[in-house]
Amino acid sequence: MTSDNQKRVVIKIGSSSLTSLSGDISRRKIERITDQVAELKDEGHEVVLVSSGAVAAGYRTLGFVNRPDSLPEKQAAAAVGQGRLIETYSELFSSHGYAASQILITRSDFSDETRYNNVRNTINVLLERGIVPIVNENDTVTTDRLRFGDNDTLSAKVAGLVASDQLIILSDIDGLYDADPRKTPSASLLKEVSEITPEIEDMAGEPGSAVGTGGMRSKIDAFKISMASGIPSFLGKAGVKNILVDAVNEEARGTYFTVAQPEQNLDHYRQWIAFNSGPEGEILIEEEAKEAIVNEKGSLLPSQIYQISGHFKKGSVVRILDLNKNKLGLGVVNYSSRDLEAFQLEQNEASDKREAAMHSDSFVCELEVAIPIGV
Repeated sequence: MTSDNQKRVVIKIGSSSLTSLSGDISRRKIERITDQVAELKDEGHEVVLVSSGAVAAGYRTLGFVNRPDSLPEKQAAAAVGQGRLIETYSELFSSHGYAASQILITRSDFSDETRYNNVRNTINVLLERGIVPIVNENDTVTTDRLRFGDNDTLSAKVAGLVASDQLIILSDIDGLYDADPRKTPSASLLKEVSEITPEIEDMAGEPGSAVGTGGMRSKIDAFKISMASGIPSFLGKAGVKNILVDAVNEEARGTYFTVAQPEQNLDHYRQWIAFNSGPEGEILIEEEAKEAIVNEKGSLLPSQIYQISGHFKKGSVVRILDLNKNKLGLGVVNYSSRDLEAFQLEQNEASDKREAAMHSDSFVCELEVAIPIGV
């Protein structure tokens, strides 16, 4: 952004925040969201919406009384509902003088670095042209193997993708509490979280709505990603008046997730390695190599590799393990698995004259991000 007072904001809206009690799409709720987004844009902010609601908006049209369970039925409902959803968004944004765009993605679009960069470039052009990108997972074609899991995770990854200044996740609860407020009336709202500790994770409960797919645990996992990416985040209740405008101005009731110092955050390339790439093989390394790459931030030499699993090409992302098969992190290799196996047959002296098997700036240690990576 061009001004300290203007932000690039990614906003995640869940299904329960967009649908009526009957499970159908609620124009009134969507209008409440679009009004606030239009106000933010009037103030000069850039906004990306990550919107759920396609299945919820479509399943009743197919004649289902309740949300379907089978994958083909969900995909059919999404095929109907996604059109209804984007049509409503487009009409309401148009009334404010803004155009909306639709971006449907799958996990494989993020795991391939070229497609990942293409998505980022597309969204950047849309934002530069004043368009509101509306992102959703492509539920009509996505299989369980290729799913992000939920739109909380997707929103955090999109926030990192576009180098957002803030991630806002709206829910059916007004923040993170030290206990479930629906069961414990004396529970206290946590106004600020600077680190996701095991105690914080224990506070996460089960999904709060039959309409949505993600619960508080999925939101905590999303905030781990955004915090590791250096993106301040906010969790608040969707139905509160002016919640989005107030959240951007840091005046809303909810929980603010703050970030570490900039030098501790992952850059754009290492975000892709950690959260989106998907490992194509595994490398077990010697103890001295573990010390070198984890503690001394050095490169991995071919002679320090103990064992190779899987078949991968040069430039692939692989998982790095110690000799006890503890996960250390992910990194991009400079050689194929076939080449590395051939190097193991050479004398160490000859092998070490070659380029490093993995450079330090292409490795992300799992300890850096406080969340299992490459899953």
